[in-house]
Amino acid sequence: MIFLRLAWKSINNRRLTTGLTIASIALSTALLLSVERAKRAAEEGFTQTISQTDLIVGARSGPINLILYTVFNMGNATNNISMETYEELKKHPSVDWTIPYSLGDGHRGFRVVGTDENFYQHYRFRGDQSVELQQGAATQGLWDAVIGSDVARELGYQLGQKIVIAHGVTKGQGILMHDDKPFTVVGVLKSTGTALDRSIYITLEGLEGLHIDWQNGAMPTASQVVAQASIKKEDIKIKMITAFFLRTKSRIETLRLQREINTYKEEPLLAIIPGVTLSELWRGLGYVEVTLRAIAMMVVVVGLVAMLIALLTGLNERRREMAILRALGASPQKIVALLVLESTTLTLLGVAVGVVVQVVVFQVLKDWLEREFGLYLVGSVFSVREFIEISSMLVLGALVGLIPAVRSMRLALKDGLSLKI
Repeated sequence: MIFLRLAWKSINNRRLTTGLTIASIALSTALLLSVERAKRAAEEGFTQTISQTDLIVGARSGPINLILYTVFNMGNATNNISMETYEELKKHPSVDWTIPYSLGDGHRGFRVVGTDENFYQHYRFRGDQSVELQQGAATQGLWDAVIGSDVARELGYQLGQKIVIAHGVTKGQGILMHDDKPFTVVGVLKSTGTALDRSIYITLEGLEGLHIDWQNGAMPTASQVVAQASIKKEDIKIKMITAFFLRTKSRIETLRLQREINTYKEEPLLAIIPGVTLSELWRGLGYVEVTLRAIAMMVVVVGLVAMLIALLTGLNERRREMAILRALGASPQKIVALLVLESTTLTLLGVAVGVVVQVVVFQVLKDWLEREFGLYLVGSVFSVREFIEISSMLVLGALVGLIPAVRSMRLALKDGLSLKI
């Protein structure tokens, strides 16, 4: 107990050095834990970008490409799916519901998606979260458009805004414009922290009507242009879609239906299980996690080195104190224990402050991180790995204290009592 009081008085006597040392360790701890928490949140948000969808079906290409252009708005499809095939698979006895997706056009760098009412009814992400409207209503009219929250914020769009879609462009401004057939914003989606925020949703009929006078992808001449007012939703026949999501009536039927779709004879198709493909894609990005963790560990090392420097510097100033303790009967082992106790106390205080800072910061910024970066902060505050990291910090702090402790033990008693000029 007396050594505990001595250690505390010694720490308290060097408030500035102690404060800086604790701050250094706290920042190191907070960064280390933040990297791990952010990694868990990013993985959860990434793998839960789409949920409760058993299969994603598109033209035969590759699983990664299919998940990228349907879920993340990245890349393009290699081919389309005929509407006849879609209708046939939609009526399959194992299928509960489907969500058709038609892609290919864009607006000022944002992807335009043609879909139907099933998107608003069945699309789920992050467990059971559904697509909700912040303003307005879902698309119903032929020239209606619902925009994601990022689209509304970055472009400053509001309800009633007229937007012109670029032909065949999913990035940038585009050159060929459908300026004779503008859409009207009728709704704005709530922020989801996913690619949904950066998309514009129109009806399948609207996307088909947009290209009704485009033959083989070529812009129509003045004589070929079909006036927007003359196009009726009920007169449009949809020929192709890009992909579709589906849910089976029973999870047991998923693998069988996947195999059946992948061997479909009428046209080459690919069906993937989104959760499996997302997990594979995340594992492919593992080098990012390793890099971030390495940076965090280097910061931890810097924090511990700062504490070591502080202890060694203080030791030179405390040589007389150590000698007096030795003269009063304190054994070398007790001197070592005192200095190790000081370093452990500093580490414990620094880690405790770092943990509190990390928890408070993530709690305060939770909604903002989810909205801006898609970091889905769910589950326990600390994982097993984080508990191991905290324990490792405490052990390393105690070990760092051994260096000045051993040095002090080797100092001669007369070295501490003699006058140095």
